[in-house]
Amino acid sequence: MRIRRVVSRLSILTMALALVPIGLGAQLAAARTSEGTTEANITRLTTNLLESSQFSHRPFDSAMASTFLDRYLDSLDASRSLFLQTDVDEFGVYRSTLAEATRGAGDTTAARAIFARYLQRLGDRTAYVTTMLRTATFDFTGHDVYSFDREHASRPRDRAEAQELWRQELRSEYLQAKLGDKLPAQIVQTLARRYQQQLSTMTALKSEEVLDLYLNALAHVYDPHSDYLDHEQMESLSIAMNLRLFGIGATLENADGYCKVRELVPGGPSARSGLLKPGDRIVAVAQAGRDPVDITSMPLSGAVELIRGPKGSTVTLTVMPAGVPEGSPPRQESIIRDQVKLEDQEAKARIVDVPSGNGTTLRLGVIDLPSFYADVSDDGAHRSATADVSRLLVKLTEEHVRGVVLDLRRNGGGSLQEAVSLTGLFIRKGPIVQTRDAAGGVEVGVDPDPSVQYDGPLVLLTSRFSASASEILAGALQDYGRALVVGDSSTFGKGTVQSILPLARVMDRAHLPHAYDPGALKFTMSKFYRPSGGSTQLRGVASDIVVPSKSDVSDVNESSLKDALPWDTIPPSPYEAVGRVQPFVNTLRIRSAERVHADRQFGYLAEDMARLKKTSATKSVSLNEAERREQLTEAKARQKLRDDAARSMLSLGTRAYEITLRNASAPGLPPPEPFVAPSGTSIAPRDEADELSAGSSRREDLTLNEGVRILADYVGLLPG
Repeated sequence: MRIRRVVSRLSILTMALALVPIGLGAQLAAARTSEGTTEANITRLTTNLLESSQFSHRPFDSAMASTFLDRYLDSLDASRSLFLQTDVDEFGVYRSTLAEATRGAGDTTAARAIFARYLQRLGDRTAYVTTMLRTATFDFTGHDVYSFDREHASRPRDRAEAQELWRQELRSEYLQAKLGDKLPAQIVQTLARRYQQQLSTMTALKSEEVLDLYLNALAHVYDPHSDYLDHEQMESLSIAMNLRLFGIGATLENADGYCKVRELVPGGPSARSGLLKPGDRIVAVAQAGRDPVDITSMPLSGAVELIRGPKGSTVTLTVMPAGVPEGSPPRQESIIRDQVKLEDQEAKARIVDVPSGNGTTLRLGVIDLPSFYADVSDDGAHRSATADVSRLLVKLTEEHVRGVVLDLRRNGGGSLQEAVSLTGLFIRKGPIVQTRDAAGGVEVGVDPDPSVQYDGPLVLLTSRFSASASEILAGALQDYGRALVVGDSSTFGKGTVQSILPLARVMDRAHLPHAYDPGALKFTMSKFYRPSGGSTQLRGVASDIVVPSKSDVSDVNESSLKDALPWDTIPPSPYEAVGRVQPFVNTLRIRSAERVHADRQFGYLAEDMARLKKTSATKSVSLNEAERREQLTEAKARQKLRDDAARSMLSLGTRAYEITLRNASAPGLPPPEPFVAPSGTSIAPRDEADELSAGSSRREDLTLNEGVRILADYVGLLPG
């Protein structure tokens, strides 16, 4: 079955043009173009496009406008400590008129008034903090705490209540610096500069940068993956797509006032170094030999501009890691900017000889697929994930592997077509994914090829970082009963498709003048569904066997994002399930649980996960210096214990043969290496509780080890 997609980019453009009355367009075209006119046209067009073309088709009514106003306030004041309740009450006058003012006239009066008040309150805080740093005595012998999670907290009623919030936040920052063995004079200088810098940065924002903040808040009301991209962000996107951008190799987003890592580019500097992971918040950026620049609340375009730079140069990031207790000291990570190389993104494999008793070994294969890529290399050759995995499977089959692990834990997606064709390597034929557009039309992505590249036992390793195209492949192979899904309790849960529409095209064809490049709108236009009809949105793909990991207790998932689209279903697309996995799942699950329970490293991991859950639930941190130092001492002792244990172990007691696309066609096997995770791999949260010592070049990969053990059990249960 193949149903034609109803909404195309052309039809979206046509709808966009229909939104603008020709008479009004002609009048505006005749008028003198100004920044104000440009801003009004961008605002009106963006609002109408979101209302008519975004997947959910929600009207921009008074309720949506009220939520929009709240989102804008939170984007400026994520900690709810700057705006007073009286400010919010005063802004309430906009709630009844904001929908029509935004949609009809493109009026941004509310944006300017609120931003002006924000600068005023930011100035108040800077003055208060500066005075406190100069005159106050900081004592940390009491037993008070700092409550860091204020997402749902009430705003301060008056200036005195706001100052108390500022005082406690400053004390927390001061203590954190003191625990890092900074001298009082250094702490005062650093904190005073940080607060003044933030005020200076936000005061210097240009008119279009304020508009960027405002319209991003508007887009996020519809769903977290819709964005307004100003012309600077579009320029960065164009540079990146043409491989001319030298940076840290990470996709960033603005989340509640923070510059947050959305995903790592496979093969990029951050992925290779293991210094960043999805969910990390970057709070400051320092160039070589310079002081850090605070980027909290800075528009994303400004933060990106600071982070990117010449190839080979070093940028130092101050990072608040995801998956560690709040109040833990921020890390400073120095990353050498570089261009992402094709060979660093491509699929790789390992052949593992696992001891199976009586002096025999079981030969298994592991394929690491960092993304579903499809591109043209420097030599003009076409490269694709499907073709590369196919080559690796040929090599693994020639070397007589009895089963294969396909590792998708770092795979954040990529080409939809590659996901479909690569899934086809493991099934005879049939539907892989269903895509439903905003008008209800459904397109079915089908593997029409009856041939099968690999027909043996298959395990898919997934994590919270497996998203989009990874979820399509995992969901399809799970529906068919073709592969056993192992890893975190579920994948990320991004089952939506976005399209980028440059606004200049629309405005030019509608005769809407603009004094500068108006940027683009990225909006959600469709959703993915499994062959069985269930969406991958929000729920992701659940594992058949869950292996404990720290990423599974983090908030890196779709369900943690505000206004995420819901999970739903559509009718299934007929497919022929093979049922290879289900008869063995219960036995494999029991055996895995027994191993995990008996494994010392998993025991340490369970302790860390329990500690993290407890701290996250508390949502506060002690401001008693003695207590905090004791906690640090205990953490270092735990770390030493884990380091000693890790150094005494070799994963599975076996060795592996590294297979790349360069040696896949060569006869025989390369020299063996220990079967442990390479240094810098970003498969698990990196923090003080799970790092090995700086002198260690490799570390244990518990999930991969257990995945291979599960595969070995699976092979052993099969007849013959």
